[in-house]
Amino acid sequence: MRLSLATRIFLGYALVLVTFGAVSLFSIAQMHQSQVEHRLVSQGYLHLSQEAAAIDTLQKNQEKDAERLLDEKNADTRRALIRLARLYGPLLEKRVATGQEKAHELLDLAPKAEAKFVVESERKFEELAGHSREYAQAAERVFQMLEADAPNPAAVATQMEALGTLNNALGQDIRRLHAALEARIRLRVDEAERRERTTGVVIIALSILAIAVGLLATWWSSRTLRPVRTLIEGVSRIGRGDYSAQLGVKGDDEIAVLAREFDTMAKSLQEREAQLREKQEALLRAEQLAAVGRVSAQVAHEVRNPLSSIGLNVELLQEALGRARFGNEKDAREADDILAAVTREVDRLAEITEEYLRMGRAPKPALAPEDLNEVVSSVLDFSREELQRAGVAVERKLDPATPRALADEGQLRQVFLNLVRNSREAMTGGGRLIVESHCHNGTVEVRFSDTGRGMTSDIREKIFDPFFSTKEGGTGLGLAVAQQILQAHRGSIRCDSTPGQGTTFVVTLPRV
Repeated sequence: MRLSLATRIFLGYALVLVTFGAVSLFSIAQMHQSQVEHRLVSQGYLHLSQEAAAIDTLQKNQEKDAERLLDEKNADTRRALIRLARLYGPLLEKRVATGQEKAHELLDLAPKAEAKFVVESERKFEELAGHSREYAQAAERVFQMLEADAPNPAAVATQMEALGTLNNALGQDIRRLHAALEARIRLRVDEAERRERTTGVVIIALSILAIAVGLLATWWSSRTLRPVRTLIEGVSRIGRGDYSAQLGVKGDDEIAVLAREFDTMAKSLQEREAQLREKQEALLRAEQLAAVGRVSAQVAHEVRNPLSSIGLNVELLQEALGRARFGNEKDAREADDILAAVTREVDRLAEITEEYLRMGRAPKPALAPEDLNEVVSSVLDFSREELQRAGVAVERKLDPATPRALADEGQLRQVFLNLVRNSREAMTGGGRLIVESHCHNGTVEVRFSDTGRGMTSDIREKIFDPFFSTKEGGTGLGLAVAQQILQAHRGSIRCDSTPGQGTTFVVTLPRV
């Protein structure tokens, strides 16, 4: 099964997203592991190590104060020192209990691999608490002996020896605990550094892989979309009026199908261009014939009246010659033939002038309900090519709620086409043509507004006069005929124009 173009591009970039997602997830997992390690060391082992160091310091101070008691000979001073030494016991027990609590709390932070060591540390703090209580009891017995004014040296020596043994055991326990914690901290720090180095190498490798996958997906997408450039070039050629563009893209994806449809469209446009050229030429000929017809009608109108008078006078002359007498029959027949020839020529000229008059008269419009939006859109579609070539952009503002109007579609198309072409010719360097339609005071209005050079008021007053034109080679009949057609429709046309700002023609027709 062939995948569509969109699916292939989506899968390519989905693979890129999955690769970068894997890199991100791995990075997040390693960061989380590092945070756990950091929290375990900084909030766990480091605090326990600090507690062990503080306990070791208290134990050493307590040992020094006990030795100082033996050297002190003054009883009062010795008693004062004993009161001070007795403070070490509660402090030591408090520190040991604090360490035991922190070790117990550390179980919630420690991963499974560290749980055994944390439990062992908690047990060591518990043993240390028992040994510290034994030491405190032995120290209290020594303090009681030394509080006497004359302590027994032998008994004191015996108790001090036992106290020293407990003190050495307690110190060893404290130092072993502290050393174990310090070693564990170094181990976890080394493990974290090793993991960070490994994580960095893996992240770099995965990032390079993700970049390679991204470049591969980009190359694949570019290769897949390469026919789009060919399609764009073909569209540009169509825009320049070259309808012979044939892309010839092979394949069965969407772009290939679109390219084949484009080739078909280009061929259809080429055929339509030929048809439009023929229609434009026919329309131009029709306009020329209409202008000639108007001129001919005007000339025929001027000629018909004298011809009528000539015909009437010839008839009177024939009647007079009928009563006249000639010297011979030949002269009579010759005069009669001349008058008959004049009569025939007069009749022939009268018939010709009548035909010119019929050609010059505009036919009566066949009024019917028409959708002006459709008529305007049809005219704009018909004129699209010539407007594009002239650089004129068309903006349609046709109100869908515009009601139908009573009009003859063919004659109305002639009016709209004439206005569109006038606007195009007024914008020699290109511009914008805005076509609007709406209902206004019971009538339907269509506006043609251009951004051309505009007209002065003197020219605006004469634009509907026959044979008046400001264009080189213009007949001056277009707007005059348009006005005549609209008047036959019981409508009107008006012009608003400002020099340098454009012109607006407003066509008004009665609504149905």
